[in-house]
Amino acid sequence: MQKIVETVSAGIVAGAIALSGVAHAQSQQPPVKNIVLVHGAFADGTSWAKVIPILEARGFHAVAVQNPLTSLSDDVNATRRIIAMQDGAVILVGHSWGGAVISEVGDDPKVAGLVYVAAYAPDVGMSANDTSNPFGPTPGQKAIQVDAQHFAWMSEEGILNSFADGLPMPERRLVLAVQGQIYGPMFDEKLTHAAWKSKPSWHVIATKDHTLSPAMEEAGAKKAGGVAISIPTCHVAMLQEPQKVADLIMEAASGSTKATADHAAR
Repeated sequence: MQKIVETVSAGIVAGAIALSGVAHAQSQQPPVKNIVLVHGAFADGTSWAKVIPILEARGFHAVAVQNPLTSLSDDVNATRRIIAMQDGAVILVGHSWGGAVISEVGDDPKVAGLVYVAAYAPDVGMSANDTSNPFGPTPGQKAIQVDAQHFAWMSEEGILNSFADGLPMPERRLVLAVQGQIYGPMFDEKLTHAAWKSKPSWHVIATKDHTLSPAMEEAGAKKAGGVAISIPTCHVAMLQEPQKVADLIMEAASGSTKATADHAAR
């Protein structure tokens, strides 16, 4: 009888050691190395010009999507093609309108986590406009102009004083020079996926944002159950405080494996 007890006890101890080893291995898993950056409307890939060198200096592989800004599906497809090019798992980062894009495309199995930077986080069946309308129009949104073909741009005053207002004036003018045009109706396109429901998320709330409502950004983070930090920046937080934004992206890359398990258990 004692031999049976000893055998069972030994099995329990061995099992506990094995489980401990698995847990330790999971905790020691290397961070995700691929960072895919999705810019917003009234902007282009240069939005990430200060963040990319910080990430690459820490050993990450960062690539910025150049969104056509002609429809939600066009931007999603452009992002999905970049994700497919990456060797391994991806942290997907979206600024502003890019938050709608990563919410839609983030169901891709390569995506390990999502980072929203002063961004929309729409639910399924909702558009970017549906998400922001309850919070009222901002000065930046009031500065948007639309032509007869429904393409939109932000006025010079809007870019300088409500979009990039936290930057030195030469940098504000650079943001103005590269903004291009966007197809306005894309802000009314409804999402069919909300990846923040199944993937862990991190959020930058830009508390001095005059283009998107900081209250909307905070509500999106709470709805997603994500990790949120507040930074006193203008809308382009990644240009005003690139180190803080990069730090959060790196936190997401390091914690995405455990966060995925925790997210699934909720």
